[in-house]
Amino acid sequence: MIGSIVAAVATLPGLGVGTLWDNSETAYGEVAREILLFHDPVVLHLNGAPWFVQPPLYFWIAAAFASMLGITEFALRLPSALATIAMAAAVGYVVARLASSRAALLAAMILSTSLMQAVVGRLAIMDALLDLAVALAILSWFAALRTGGAAWWYGGWLALAFGSLAKGPVALAITLLVVVPWMLWDHVLGRQIVFPSRARWAGGLALFLIIVAPWLVALYRAAGPAAFAALFGHYTLGRYLGTIENQSGPIWYYLPVLILGFFPWFAFFVPAAIAGWREALGPNGSLARLCLCWAVLPLCFFSFAQTKLPNYVALELPALAILVAVWFDRIVDRDDRRAALAWTAVVPLTILGLAFAISAFSRDNRLSGDLHAVRWDFTWLGVAIFAGSLLCFFLLMRRDSAWLGPFALGATSVAVMLIVAVLGEPLVERFKPIPPLAAVIERDLRGSDAIAIQGVSGPNALVFYTRPRVAVLDPPNEATHDSSADPRQTICRAPRAFVIASRRRPSPDPTYGRARRTLAVRLDDVLYLYAGPPCRGFAAETPPPAR
Repeated sequence: MIGSIVAAVATLPGLGVGTLWDNSETAYGEVAREILLFHDPVVLHLNGAPWFVQPPLYFWIAAAFASMLGITEFALRLPSALATIAMAAAVGYVVARLASSRAALLAAMILSTSLMQAVVGRLAIMDALLDLAVALAILSWFAALRTGGAAWWYGGWLALAFGSLAKGPVALAITLLVVVPWMLWDHVLGRQIVFPSRARWAGGLALFLIIVAPWLVALYRAAGPAAFAALFGHYTLGRYLGTIENQSGPIWYYLPVLILGFFPWFAFFVPAAIAGWREALGPNGSLARLCLCWAVLPLCFFSFAQTKLPNYVALELPALAILVAVWFDRIVDRDDRRAALAWTAVVPLTILGLAFAISAFSRDNRLSGDLHAVRWDFTWLGVAIFAGSLLCFFLLMRRDSAWLGPFALGATSVAVMLIVAVLGEPLVERFKPIPPLAAVIERDLRGSDAIAIQGVSGPNALVFYTRPRVAVLDPPNEATHDSSADPRQTICRAPRAFVIASRRRPSPDPTYGRARRTLAVRLDDVLYLYAGPPCRGFAAETPPPAR
């Protein structure tokens, strides 16, 4: 309970501050919005077209919140925030049963204030739901195989079903990748493993299918096998065996991701992992063995994937948080706390190194005045973490106050997260040109107008903050074989066309015989309105309204 409160304090304040981030947040937020626009929860849509990229659970939940709270940033981010809170509560509950109440509170706090978890829990994406499902499945089967409890066994299958609806077969793959090696390791060291009976296997699989199968059947009936080829072939298996949307990286890609993602707690992971390994070699180290399998094996799995994104390894953070929390819980009561002091000193040294790198980068690259302003605002966040790490260090020096050390760093981390969410987010709005330009369009939009974007990033944001369909146009003066991407077709056929393009115009710069007026400029993006008489050879058409 206390762990969920800590997670809520770190996650909920400022959740709706700022517009959605392009590209994923606006795409997923728009898919959820189009469930309400098209009244179709089976075949998902993006920009008015069928979209078979992700399973539907996040979009169902987000659409439900949006129908109750309005289509707002807060409503669309709320599923991730609630999943983060629930995961902290689950981790705290397990650690309390197997270690201590103090370790449980530490684990929930460390997990909630890790940089990557704080980010994932505040975004309108489905990864927090997947992370929750995987954590619940792993922890449930961990309990079921140790105690034989039927409720834990079926709870794991229930979590896997919702994890599959959130992100597909990866939920089952990661859970088995962690649980099976842990089970074998425990068995080798003499721990009794209670294997489920055939009846329980059948019951768990039946529960899984009861939850997942209705959507699969409905999708097949509505869209046919092509939907499955795209969803499970190209966008699931294809992500692992091939590179999707140029999201590749070297095999060591996730090492710096985890170091930064588990900040500021990663400084303590090395001694915690060493202590966990020593405990795992003994007969009573079952939780340590589980966490080490959980920390290492998914990392290896995703490192060999051809498509890489930082948030893929966020599902490892509960294991890292448990290891560090248990290590802290045990070491603060010892007379010899030199290891904790030494690794605590790494945190301020890291902050100083990052501050120097940011300062040198901004000076050498001659950043604009706005970027300089943001740089100094965020420098104070580094100062806050620096102060928290120093306070942690000095508290650890005395035995009577040592237990307060990690809580001091955790409280500072919570404060930093809140500052970033409430004060930092408005500062970066100036670097999001599409939402304010979309607001200009919305003020003057008529039902027959066309909306388009050409040569700049942000088509998903433009769709979300205006309406589907938005045309994504090829650059001017380039031959195109797709009529929907042909600037002349879009600009000439509508009575009026709003086009967001770069302020760097080509030469020659065609207007296709129409009057072009600049409505607004934001950074390097310009909103143009093409109006006036129709182009020669084109009659203005009224596009059909959105469903």
